[in-house]
Amino acid sequence: MDATPSRSRVRRSLTPLAAGACAAALAVGCAGPGPAPSAAPDQQAVVSRATGDLEDRYRTVIKDVLPSVVQIGTGDGLGSGIVYDDKGHIVTNAHVVGEGKSFDVSVATGEKVVKASLVSSYPEQDLAVIRLGDIPDGLRAAEFGNTDEVEVGQIVLAMGSPLGLSSSVTQGIVSAVGRTVSESRSGGGTGATLADMVQTSAAINPGNSGGALVNLDSKVIGIPTLAATDPQLGGSAAPGIGFAIPVSMVRTVADQIIESGKVTDSGRAALNITGRTVVDDDYRPAGVAIVSVQKGGAAEKAGLRVGDIITRVGDSRVTTITSLSEALAGDRPGQEVTVAYTRGGTAKTAEVTLGEI
Repeated sequence: MDATPSRSRVRRSLTPLAAGACAAALAVGCAGPGPAPSAAPDQQAVVSRATGDLEDRYRTVIKDVLPSVVQIGTGDGLGSGIVYDDKGHIVTNAHVVGEGKSFDVSVATGEKVVKASLVSSYPEQDLAVIRLGDIPDGLRAAEFGNTDEVEVGQIVLAMGSPLGLSSSVTQGIVSAVGRTVSESRSGGGTGATLADMVQTSAAINPGNSGGALVNLDSKVIGIPTLAATDPQLGGSAAPGIGFAIPVSMVRTVADQIIESGKVTDSGRAALNITGRTVVDDDYRPAGVAIVSVQKGGAAEKAGLRVGDIITRVGDSRVTTITSLSEALAGDRPGQEVTVAYTRGGTAKTAEVTLGEI
């Protein structure tokens, strides 16, 4: 088994996600006059029971969910997926399937390899659905949870095939919710800007992408997708900072793909333009120049035109294509926002009713 990270399509840089200074605090001069007294026997018993109860819950979750987590071979690398229903649909990341149309899928419990084909990929949200050609006996669909019930501090398990090591499980907590992050296009990434991501300290390594982030009720609450990188570590992973697509978006996209063969209602706001980042006299990113406008789209209806340079959307400053995507990520189609821009050096604003990706 090749566990070389370079074969994986999975870890993606977050752009921009520059890590702040990391300080290691060392406890110096904290020793007391003598050794601390040992815990009383009753306290030790309580701690032992609590640890045993938690371990039992971990084992139960793993037994419940791991049979629903699969390994996906694409020809270029390996990724993970989740059994979505009893019809053989598997949900995973778009960057896992890449440009592929057929795949080798093995259930995490080690059963035979099954061929699968692409139903549809939706790179804008980095999600895809594939379908097994033959449904193995006993194939078990995962149970999906509720995004609204995800809270910071919850214990979670990440399941997948990091570095090709199938049936792997890591443990952590939900570190934050509602994060907006952008995925690099390098190394097969989609370049998508993803809103409402679940941040977790559970390790997300190459190959985990497309797998399951699970709570202690054995419910999938997200799909591990990104691991943050730290420029100060040469672009290597920033330990304990990973992101998962929330289950609400997973279900929205997967249900539409299964029903219609494509995403028919993204719920993602757009200006309906193509653009490019422009720089100022000091070569610093300074806005997004409109390269083209979609006929009948949001920007055209608001009077924006080719050559305008967008500098702000609502309260968010826009300096790059990425920051424009991030400014729109939390908005909804049909919402009205104020767009600040320059035209021929003159500052202007427009009220734009947002369109849809």
